[in-house]
Amino acid sequence: MSNWDNTGREIGVDVADARHHVHVQGVTGSGKSTWLANHVLGEAEAGRGVALLDCQGDLARHVLDRLPARCGDRLIILDPAESEAPPAWNVLAPAPGARTAAAGREWAAENVVGVFRRLYAAWWGPRMDDVMRAACLTLARRPGSTLADVIPILTRPEFRRILLAEHGEPDGLDGFWDGFDQLGVGQRAQLCGPILSRLRGVLSRRFARDLLGAARSTINLTDVLDGGIIVARLAKGEIGENTAQLVGSLLLSGLWSHAIQRSALPPDARRDATIVVDECHNFLHLPIGVDDTLAEARGYRISLVLAHQHLAQLPAEVRDAVNANARNKILFTVSPDDASKLVRHVAPYFTEQDLCRRGAFEVVARIVHHGHDAPPFTLATEPLPPAIPGRAEKLRAAARARTGLSVARRANTTKRRRLAAAPGSDKVRPAPALDHRLVESSDVDKAG
Repeated sequence: MSNWDNTGREIGVDVADARHHVHVQGVTGSGKSTWLANHVLGEAEAGRGVALLDCQGDLARHVLDRLPARCGDRLIILDPAESEAPPAWNVLAPAPGARTAAAGREWAAENVVGVFRRLYAAWWGPRMDDVMRAACLTLARRPGSTLADVIPILTRPEFRRILLAEHGEPDGLDGFWDGFDQLGVGQRAQLCGPILSRLRGVLSRRFARDLLGAARSTINLTDVLDGGIIVARLAKGEIGENTAQLVGSLLLSGLWSHAIQRSALPPDARRDATIVVDECHNFLHLPIGVDDTLAEARGYRISLVLAHQHLAQLPAEVRDAVNANARNKILFTVSPDDASKLVRHVAPYFTEQDLCRRGAFEVVARIVHHGHDAPPFTLATEPLPPAIPGRAEKLRAAARARTGLSVARRANTTKRRRLAAAPGSDKVRPAPALDHRLVESSDVDKAG
């Protein structure tokens, strides 16, 4: 953080104090995105790990237009505009640092189930949870299985039979799949329909298929936290709201999963990293509550910067967690209704009118200084430095060379993603080519 107060002094927050997290709020046009871009640039230039999740798209572009060229060798870019060689990330691959391979598979599966549970809470229930967990745990036993394989395991009896014959049922499922197969076609359709419709909707987008549908991962989120950079441009206008929310939520959950593996390291060996989440309400669907995440992240030396426009965007649980545990407050112009709720963070020094009548790029801030809440003050934020012509293209080329998976390599590494049973044989033959229509004819589809 590097800005100036009304006396012309430069204001910043120590790295240790930033671990108390940052809550950024401001209506559109108030200067919030400029501050966020500068913050990401500052973290990257300092050599710290930084992740940016952007659901609108412009913020990511501003960052890529200005990042130092030397950052290219530690940069990952997730962007629907990348079609030549997009990165790949298998969310069902075993979590790193687990005590055993089985524990790593269980952790990866639970992360996925937890995201689905929170993101789709309106229709999610115990039976849906049971089905999704069984699918993910079973698939995780087979190397190379991906999130896209949830569809065939739920819809193709032969797929299930061969998979279970080769790899067995995970411990703890207690004959789940036998019971599943005994259900009528209509019962299975009713039970699995919501899961299938969400997954098909997301995987119908090329961006999501490319990222989540390849057997081989080309990105390592531990490297991001240990000094890397990931810029996730998840523009809703290009990939749809559902895809942006699911991919962003999985990414945030994945970063958190890698962060807590730091518990095996001495505190001094945990490098500081920052996760910047713009329009954070779209992505805060972690397997654990946001209050626990914010409370625990500091111990892993992770700073979360959570930005949004209005308090009403945040569910009550998230709003309470941010109010209590994101102690650094950066308040641009807010609505009068929000000002009446936020003023308690800056009273008696500032009033509700002070919060809703700020000029563009003007802030009321309350920051943590040496572990204590400093008195609030006003400041003017820095403008963005000029964009560097050609910089984004060079960075994209560098990221593509490091983490891109070409179409040819992607098809080759994904052949084993789907099982196909040869007629009259119990042996498995690989699918000849990746068919992104995923399920053309299945027992569930026939019910409809």
